[in-house]
Amino acid sequence: MNTFTNGDEMKRQQTNKPRPMGVRGALDRGGDGLDSHIAAHHGDVLAVATKDVVTVPPTTPIMTTVRTMLEHEFRRIPIADAGTKRLRGIIVCKDIVDFLCGGPRHSLVTNRFGGNLLAAVNEEVRAIMKTDVLHLDANSSITDALEMMYAGSVGCLPILGGDQRVSAIVTEQDFMRLIADIKVGVAIKEYMSENVTTVEPDVEIGTAGKMMVDNKFRRLPVVKNGILLGIVTAFDMLRFLGSGEAFIKGAGGIEDALKTPVKSLITRDVVWTTSDRDLGEVTGMMAAKNVGSIPIIDQGVLTGIVTERDVVRALATLK
Repeated sequence: MNTFTNGDEMKRQQTNKPRPMGVRGALDRGGDGLDSHIAAHHGDVLAVATKDVVTVPPTTPIMTTVRTMLEHEFRRIPIADAGTKRLRGIIVCKDIVDFLCGGPRHSLVTNRFGGNLLAAVNEEVRAIMKTDVLHLDANSSITDALEMMYAGSVGCLPILGGDQRVSAIVTEQDFMRLIADIKVGVAIKEYMSENVTTVEPDVEIGTAGKMMVDNKFRRLPVVKNGILLGIVTAFDMLRFLGSGEAFIKGAGGIEDALKTPVKSLITRDVVWTTSDRDLGEVTGMMAAKNVGSIPIIDQGVLTGIVTERDVVRALATLK
């Protein structure tokens, strides 16, 4: 287990350091694998998208939506009419954390159900879904998808047919697989996020979830005495709260579950790397380990974290 020094309390943010040469310029010096790999799919986002899309109707209970997401290991799910499959909204796992852990969506629990979580989780999912959904059409290019995903800070884009039916979906993970292990020629330090917010292992899940919602994070490194113990994600919270007995014991079960220490969600060893590794190499590590982020540790110090969104940012800003 590597350790790092946890300095002043800082908030995770994207690096703003100047870059004398963009990724595309670096590729011109020899790392041409990414250019040719993307060119092979240029103009066809469907080449990398998932076409067998699972959706749920707007009338689906929140609890049932959670179970569907867990069954398919989805971090997000489009909400579409049962008959027409027309897109009506979307739910991502952080929305569920928001709903349960005191974010803006938690007002449904307090205002409509008087704090009764058991009643609230049986409300229709349209009560908490996002309705203003960024989306693509079937003729969109990979460049269109990258630019929209980056500008909108979203992790997925539904792809609609001419009748507004959900026909496919493209996610950050699809773009990770596209460049996994492709030599880019640029170190990950150029695109990693710096200044990482961490959480202590004994912090309650509900508190950690509220931190994620308030700071718009999807993950938090868990740290004790300068030692990185693991990373907890919004989907880890969703899995814990939805796959066990919390949703079937009644309101007390859910509330008790939210008081569980966040360290109980750490289920895997920490996968980490150093800031001098190539962007494509690190993306390959993430894809191989099926993780959405990797901490960056240089000389025992946590210097940053690279996430799927950082990979999309890199691809979207190729020069």
